Amino acid sequence: MLVFVDANLTLFAVPKTGSTAYHVSLRSRADIVMAHKGHLKHMNLRTYERHFAPYLAQVHGLRPERVAVMRDPLEHLRSWYRYRQRPERSGTPRSAAGLDFDSFVLAAISDAPPAYADIGSQYAFLSSNDGGVHVEHLFAYEKLGVFHRFMEERTGRDIEVSQRNVSPGAEAPISAQVEARLRRARADDFALHARIMEAGGHLLG
Repeated sequence: MLVFVDANLTLFAVPKTGSTAYHVSLRSRADIVMAHKGHLKHMNLRTYERHFAPYLAQVHGLRPERVAVMRDPLEHLRSWYRYRQRPERSGTPRSAAGLDFDSFVLAAISDAPPAYADIGSQYAFLSSNDGGVHVEHLFAYEKLGVFHRFMEERTGRDIEVSQRNVSPGAEAPISAQVEARLRRARADDFALHARIMEAGGHLLG
């Protein structure tokens, strides 16, 4: 998570949306940087509203607009699957080694996901306690150029992003039946991502 005082923005780090790359590029111009502890870097909206937003308002008089990037929900799961396939995770509870993608998806959308598939949803990450997504600027991962231009305009600095934390390629086909179940289970995710894409990659909240 990054907070920019002059630009009046809080940038959330939604996991598996390229957050490491664009945070590395932007953190030198941020006034508050949450980058080294995962639970702080990837603070979700509920935690932000409960703890961090009141701190910013009461201590610093800041009420920043909220910015986040969202990825196609199926590709988001594929990215998690490839990450959990990494050799260094082999033999740990968070390893999905030897598992096909269908099985990973079904585990992720089950009522009690195992550790390797306990990744939640982007919609849940971006939701407030009332169930709404109160984010002023939502961008599509598939149209990162739109996000980059917005951040350049608001911060007054060019952005140079190089890929980081990229998982190795792995076959991840999905059957029609499992994809249908995923789309039902993550209907809110797919609907929100579709709205962002329909808005040209930048949805105003």
